[in-house]
Amino acid sequence: MLVVSLCLFLLPLCAMSMLSGWVESPGYPRGYPPDASLNWSRCAPPGHTLALRLTHLDMEDSDGCENDALEIFADGKQIALQCGEMSFEDLDSTVNPSLLSSVEGCLSLSFRSDYSNTKRHTGFRGFYMLQDFDECEEDPDNGCTQFCHNYIGGYLCSCRLGYHLDTDGHTCTVSCTEDLSGSLRGVISSPSRPGPYAEHAHCSYILSVEDNLELLLHFTGEFDVEQGPDGQCVDTLMVETSSGTQGPFCGRVPPSPPLRTGSHHARILFNSDGQGSNNGFTIHYRTTTKTCRGIVTSNSTLAPQQSEYHQGDTVTVTCDLGSVLNTGDKEYESTCQRTGEWSPVHRCEPVDCGDPDTSSDEALQLVDKDPSTLFRDKVQFKCESKYYTLEGEEKYICDASGTWTSVKGQEKLPKCIEVCGKTETDISSFERILGGSNAKMGEIPWQLLTKQPKRGGASLINDRWAITAAHVVDGYEESTLTFFGGLIDGIKAKETDPDVAVMVTEKIIIHPDYIKGIAGDKRTNYDNDIALIRMSSRVKLGPNVLPICLPEADGRFKVGQQGTVSGWGGAENNDESKMREKSRFLLYTSVGRYPQSMCEDTPVLPINKPMVFTENMFCAGGDGTDSCKGDSGGPLFLPMLGSGNKDNRGPYHLRGIVSWGSHCELGKDSKKGYYTKVENYLDWIKMTIEREDQG
Repeated sequence: MLVVSLCLFLLPLCAMSMLSGWVESPGYPRGYPPDASLNWSRCAPPGHTLALRLTHLDMEDSDGCENDALEIFADGKQIALQCGEMSFEDLDSTVNPSLLSSVEGCLSLSFRSDYSNTKRHTGFRGFYMLQDFDECEEDPDNGCTQFCHNYIGGYLCSCRLGYHLDTDGHTCTVSCTEDLSGSLRGVISSPSRPGPYAEHAHCSYILSVEDNLELLLHFTGEFDVEQGPDGQCVDTLMVETSSGTQGPFCGRVPPSPPLRTGSHHARILFNSDGQGSNNGFTIHYRTTTKTCRGIVTSNSTLAPQQSEYHQGDTVTVTCDLGSVLNTGDKEYESTCQRTGEWSPVHRCEPVDCGDPDTSSDEALQLVDKDPSTLFRDKVQFKCESKYYTLEGEEKYICDASGTWTSVKGQEKLPKCIEVCGKTETDISSFERILGGSNAKMGEIPWQLLTKQPKRGGASLINDRWAITAAHVVDGYEESTLTFFGGLIDGIKAKETDPDVAVMVTEKIIIHPDYIKGIAGDKRTNYDNDIALIRMSSRVKLGPNVLPICLPEADGRFKVGQQGTVSGWGGAENNDESKMREKSRFLLYTSVGRYPQSMCEDTPVLPINKPMVFTENMFCAGGDGTDSCKGDSGGPLFLPMLGSGNKDNRGPYHLRGIVSWGSHCELGKDSKKGYYTKVENYLDWIKMTIEREDQG
């Protein structure tokens, strides 16, 4: 009972005695038997290492100790492999110094003998013991910033006079946190002033006075706060107020006196690292009656303009150019309060032009999808594809009125104008085309086809509008018709065909002077045979779907000049029974304009009466060439396809709309077709489209 009580009282010493003693081979010293083995292991407690000292070694010697062997490990790593015979002196000088564990580490050994020995060997013997680890001498990372004291199983740190040990138990610091609230004047110095300031200092000085007073800080005497060679602060001095932080300050030049805090409450923070011999700072603080600064809010000016204002002073705050109040006004009045603050305070925010409104032009796009839209910010426009050209300037600036204005002062946004009358298909035929030829895909990309309720053609003139003959759509103004584009095979004109551009009408506008539906006798008047078609959605332009240009106002289709007419109407055929058979494929032919004398008083089958000829028409044709029934509404355009002109890809202009005529009469060598003269309707076309698009 006495031994147990003493061990409880002297627990550390008992633990140490339990971790010291002898370890020896089986049968020592009489000799170890064959096929013997021994495994042994001990670990050190915190603050200690474990050492092993061999005092005797007599084992069978062999190459690489392959017969009998003693292996010793520290923390699982082999540190010795022994066999043979060695004196104590040799063991103590060569082997024993390395038989040491790490701090809180473990030592272990493994002994084995083989099946026979030629002579008797006594084995080995060693003494193991705990050793105190001196953290102060042997561990450079012990963390003590001033003094380090070692004791058995551990160490502790202490500090010089004037310092105290921080809560981490290693860092020596000083008590330099002080609340000076209510004090109107005084002095604050770095720790240990006038000598070098303390390392690891974390000082906080709180100043607080009445809210109508402002704290002023004067730096006096030497200013010396450690600064790195790169100009960055190593140690830092900062002044915190409710309006922000001033600093950090360091180096040898103090802030210009006096440092105005602009506040009745401030906190002075000083932090130093663990080295250096700088002398610090001295601050004299005092108070003054608060004044209002010469600024009420950013992006504004004051009238009258002064560097500071006193209680009761009133100013007019005017927002700077490009800034505006949230009320929409440009100015307001504000009065200086006893606390040195202005009231009221309204922010002058930068004018925001918002995202440019491109909704009226779906092809118009911004280069930057998410642009900044504040005053003086810039945006740049582009068109969605090469099938449009940008009309107007590319770059616009957000001006002071909140309007996007071009560099040259234009407020109206640019437009994306469809590229018209151009094709991407090479026209390889240069000879005159007789009797009609099959068009290639993309050769006449403005040509449209409608099949129901009756067959007819039309021409695309922009990405929303098409033009046709009035008689093609007469009676269907309130209906929804379907037109097809981007095709040459009429059989493919189906709404389900993914390769065909399907266009559904939204509005059909027939020229107001067109004589609608003649009752009784057959029609003999096709004057003003023209209609505009607005599609329900924007047509996706591409190489096979492109608009044709309208003619210039002063342009003329001269007598004898050749143009091209196209459509899916009746194909030329010597078989009278098949004369009116519609073509499956898009055909085109060249026609020449006839003089007016050849166009008048033309009887038309089956009524065999003269048709009325007006200045709104022209007639054209040629030997064996003409437009046929089913071509109505389609285009007659210039220059003629395959004419050998310098640029066979256009631009092509719409000169006529297939209206009426002999329609491929058999037995006539010289055939005639009548066309609506498009140039006579340019104003009506323009005004109608503008009215409908804006409405």
